[in-house]
Amino acid sequence: MQGMQISRRAHAFPRFKSMKTSLLVLPLLAASLLAGGPAQAQSAAEFYRGKTINLIVGYSTGGGYDIYARAVARYLGNHVPGNPKVVVTNMPGAGSLVSVNHLYNIAPKDGTAIATFGRGLPMEPLIGAAKVQFDATKLTWIGSVASELSVCAVTQKSKVKTFDDALKIESAVGGEGSGSDPDTYASLVRNLFGAKMKLVTGYPGGNDMTLAIERGELDGRCGWSWGSIKATRPDWVAGPNALRVLLQMTLERSHEMPDIPTVLEQAKTPADKEVVRLIVSRQTVARPFAAPPGIPEDRKIALRKGFDDTMKDPEFLAEAKTLSLEVEPVTGAEVDKLIAELYRASPDVVARAKAVIAGTAGATAAQ
Repeated sequence: MQGMQISRRAHAFPRFKSMKTSLLVLPLLAASLLAGGPAQAQSAAEFYRGKTINLIVGYSTGGGYDIYARAVARYLGNHVPGNPKVVVTNMPGAGSLVSVNHLYNIAPKDGTAIATFGRGLPMEPLIGAAKVQFDATKLTWIGSVASELSVCAVTQKSKVKTFDDALKIESAVGGEGSGSDPDTYASLVRNLFGAKMKLVTGYPGGNDMTLAIERGELDGRCGWSWGSIKATRPDWVAGPNALRVLLQMTLERSHEMPDIPTVLEQAKTPADKEVVRLIVSRQTVARPFAAPPGIPEDRKIALRKGFDDTMKDPEFLAEAKTLSLEVEPVTGAEVDKLIAELYRASPDVVARAKAVIAGTAGATAAQ
């Protein structure tokens, strides 16, 4: 009984002895009741107001991913509720694997950290060789700025002029690390088709490989964004310094180069075609942006909508055009669907793809 009396008193309003006391206590009581509202009642706009979103780029400055990220960062905050500031931080390493591992395991899971990284990284846990520390299906996918036309190309100085030449003549191509497009695609054409390509890997980013190509250290790259080439080296697209495009690393020929064969066309058997499809499908999410797993649902919705609205922002689109950046956005929900579909691939196709990338099956080229 005593405990019941205490309970009733704890939930009862105090009796005021005078109007003066009431006037003093009521504001305090009201403030107490309002303050008692839990943090989860805070809206996304209230949370982001005055905050800074750290946008992590998995590569060094000056490359395609960095250029895309900085363009997005200039407008994203205008479309996220509360208008947070967006700051870009470069975190290169292992073909952007360092940045994804950081995003998944270390970055705050409150919606203030997002990242952009190599389009091949979502597939690394499935078919790669790197020791990943993330689950691609659990990342909070925000969206992708574009689908991508990627190529295998060499400079005019190279002895290789066509893909048939690449099957007979040795060439050196650059890479960034396991899971990155340059490494994965070079391994694909070398180990599945027998191209005599020497992979020189470990470059921090695309700009570093471009400089190595200019110095004559490399013949070119396989898995090279055509959009990045147009944005960073437009003189390599047409004219006397134009690159020789050997293959389109796509499933269908692009209208921009209808006479250049695709990597899928090189696959001679149904089994090989399935492997190529699994590896090359990443082109759909060419410029991915993601947040850590487990961020609050309302902030996930806010980031996704903010990203989608940024992709429609006339000022962003005008800047993207000036920078020669392709903008063919893919929503976060569409990225979720694609990742789920790829991870449902049959064990046989997955095993074959892993073996091809690792060079333990189907390898016919000199190592």
